[in-house]
Amino acid sequence: MPRRVTLTDRQREALLHLPVDQGELLRHYTLSDEDLGHIRQRRRAHNRFGFALQLCVLRYPGRVLAPGELIPAQVSDFIAAQLGLTSDDLLLYAAREETRHEHLADLRRIYGYRSFSGRGARDLREWIAREAEAATSNEDLARRFVAECRRTRTILPGSSTIERLCADALVEAERRIEDLIAHRITPTLSENLAHLLEDTVDGRVTRFVWLRQFEVGANSAAANRLMDRLEYLQRFDLPADLLDGVPAHRVTRLRRQGERYYADGMRDLPEDRRLAILAVCTLEWRSSLADVIVE
Repeated sequence: MPRRVTLTDRQREALLHLPVDQGELLRHYTLSDEDLGHIRQRRRAHNRFGFALQLCVLRYPGRVLAPGELIPAQVSDFIAAQLGLTSDDLLLYAAREETRHEHLADLRRIYGYRSFSGRGARDLREWIAREAEAATSNEDLARRFVAECRRTRTILPGSSTIERLCADALVEAERRIEDLIAHRITPTLSENLAHLLEDTVDGRVTRFVWLRQFEVGANSAAANRLMDRLEYLQRFDLPADLLDGVPAHRVTRLRRQGERYYADGMRDLPEDRRLAILAVCTLEWRSSLADVIVE
C-alpha cells in the first residue's frame, strides 16, 4: 500500500495560522461597511471586538478560534483600529464561553458559514477525491482543500481530519491511476512485461534491472550498450493512449518507484500497480534512451 504522508508542523502552521503580515491583514481582515453594521449591533466593546475577530478568523484561515488561543498583537491592533477600540478591549471576551458560541451561531446565520458535516462534507469528500489526482503532495492537496472550504464557506475541520482526508484521497487517486493504466494493457503485453522480472541477462540480473542500468559513455562500446537496451524496449507494443489523462507528476512517481524496486519487490506488488510501473518504466526508459542516443 502506498505510504501515507502527514503534514509537518511547519506545513500545518502555514495552513491554519492567523496572518500577521500587513499585506495579508489588509487583504483578509479589512472590514466592510456591512460587516461594521453587524458588529455595531453588539453593545459592549469587548463583544464588538470578539464578534469582529471571530468573523475575520472564519474568513481566513477559515476556522474557529481555539479556546484560550493567543491572538497575535498585529491582528488585534489591526481589528481594533477599524473599530475605534484598543487591544485591551478584547481581554474580557474570553471570559464567557457562551457568548463566543452565540456569536459563532450568529455569524453562521448572517454569512452562511456551515460546519464540515452532512451534505457539505460529502460534497467536499467527493471534491477532494477528484482533486487528489492532480495534487503533487499531501501539502498541495491540503492547501487546495483549505481553499475550497473557504470558497464554499465551510468551517475547517481539525487538522487531523484534514490530514486524514488528504492521505486517504491520495492513496485512492494512486490506485485509480494504476488501475487506469493497467486496464489499457493487453494480455499479450502483460505477459511480455512479466518477462522483465523473470528473464536474466548473463545469468546475473533480471532484464528489468539491466534495462535501467545505463550510463552515457564516450566510446562505441557504451553506445552499443545503449542501443541494445533501446532495441529491446522497442519490442514492446505499448498502446498510444497508455498515459492519456495521467498527470505528468504521476508518471514521474511511477517511474521512480520502478527505479527503486528490484524484481522480487516488484513481484510482491498488487497486479495493477506492478503492471502500471512496468509499463511506465518501459515507455519512459525508451524515451530517455532515444534522447541520449540522438544527442
